[in-house]
Amino acid sequence: MLMTVLVLFFFSTAAAEAEYLKYKDLEQPLKDRIKDLLRRMTPEEKIGQMTQIDIKVASPEIMEKYFIGSILVGGGNELPPKASAETWINMVNEFQRGALSTRLGIPIIIGTDAVHGQKQCLRTNVAACAKHFVGDGGTMNGIDENNTVIDLDGLLRIHMPAYLDAISKGVATVMISYSSWNGKKMHANYDLITGYLKKELKFKGFVISDSEGIDKITYPPHANYTYSVQEGIHAGIDMVMVPEKFIEFINVLTFLVKEKFIPISRINDAVERILRVKFLLGLFENPMADLNLVNQLGSQEHRELAREAKAQKILVAGSHANNIGYQCGGWTIEWPGLSGNSTIGTTILTAVKNTVDPLTEVIYNENPDREFLKSKHFSYAVVVVGELAYSETVGGNMNLTIAEPGYDTITNVCEVVKCVVLIISGRPVVIEPYLENLDALVAAWLPGTEGQGIADVLFGDYGFTGKLARTWFRTVDQLPMNVGDQDYDPLFPFGYGLTTTPTEPLAAQ
Repeated sequence: MLMTVLVLFFFSTAAAEAEYLKYKDLEQPLKDRIKDLLRRMTPEEKIGQMTQIDIKVASPEIMEKYFIGSILVGGGNELPPKASAETWINMVNEFQRGALSTRLGIPIIIGTDAVHGQKQCLRTNVAACAKHFVGDGGTMNGIDENNTVIDLDGLLRIHMPAYLDAISKGVATVMISYSSWNGKKMHANYDLITGYLKKELKFKGFVISDSEGIDKITYPPHANYTYSVQEGIHAGIDMVMVPEKFIEFINVLTFLVKEKFIPISRINDAVERILRVKFLLGLFENPMADLNLVNQLGSQEHRELAREAKAQKILVAGSHANNIGYQCGGWTIEWPGLSGNSTIGTTILTAVKNTVDPLTEVIYNENPDREFLKSKHFSYAVVVVGELAYSETVGGNMNLTIAEPGYDTITNVCEVVKCVVLIISGRPVVIEPYLENLDALVAAWLPGTEGQGIADVLFGDYGFTGKLARTWFRTVDQLPMNVGDQDYDPLFPFGYGLTTTPTEPLAAQ
């Protein structure tokens, strides 16, 4: 009898250890993997997945204890500005190990604020995340159906919500939209005053609040946090950005679910979308970053894109021509961004010098007067002006003008010298009164650290192909302005943009 009991116990234990976990099976359909994992999760594990905490309060122990679903890399409160990619990767991997040590081993997503996109140069999960912080700018990797940019390499998810097109004049957060309302691609309205998200359509991505955004549902903020959590989750927020007071959020949401003020079905709905994104990103199969290619991040080879263009003498002018901080804008190193060359990169001035023929003289004068201009006999001028770096309320500008002395620089230079004007901005700005003096106008938006990409198209090594993702107004009195308005009369309409071809086939260079 004893042997029988022991044998049965052995088989029972072995069977438990060898339990088939459908959610870890790559061969299973996505919906079945999500369903299997969701049914195994406790309410505490689900609420943890709905929580995003700031990196400065995160630790492997916190990730494990509270089942945290995501970490926020905010503006200016993390590692030193020039920390190596390896340092970032090792730090994030430690957080990931904490998450993976939980009962179900659900990996985390790293989220960050960015306005000038990410250039995909590695396929190494968090290595792609790290490159943003060592100054490797570029183009967005992908956008899901709620207009949130996703780094397809793995863990990095960029918060880039698409707000309505200039709901009120000078709203600084319009900077991060790069998108106009067209009734099809926008899946949610965001009330800029209360921070109240109203879900309209079902997302394939998931909805995340702004930092402490749900606190502002009441006035003063956080006056009735229980009410704020309840209304925010009911409104359709799936993940809540609670940088530091995450324990309070978890406790309040747990209470609301336990007392049935929020049904568990709403929690399951939110967690299902969060898990879908994690599965689609391949985090369950490849949760850890690979250091093998880390030395290629920000390498000189990636930065050296010198091209040839011949002219006797070129003027480069403007407040933004030699300023990486302005090229990047807000949410870079610091929350509002910085002025000056505060991180590794290539200014537009340097890019021009790299691109032209070595015999071409490039002269930089930030704001030249007419006497200087007439005495130098320039072949042409590149004028780079725009907005100062900003984030959110810091960038409030009811007139939507560029920084001084930008308009004076345009007038002085372009009335004397053949010129092209580059506008570095996070949104359309006033330019119409100065158009008649320009030979060419380039809306460069916020190109990030690598000004060489601007020079590549400026000097014809690559063609211009971009189209306006939002309407460019004539005057601020026209705002808000959207395609389909009865009095739609823009300076440049939605979708406008010239298409050019390279001056020489790239293969011949």
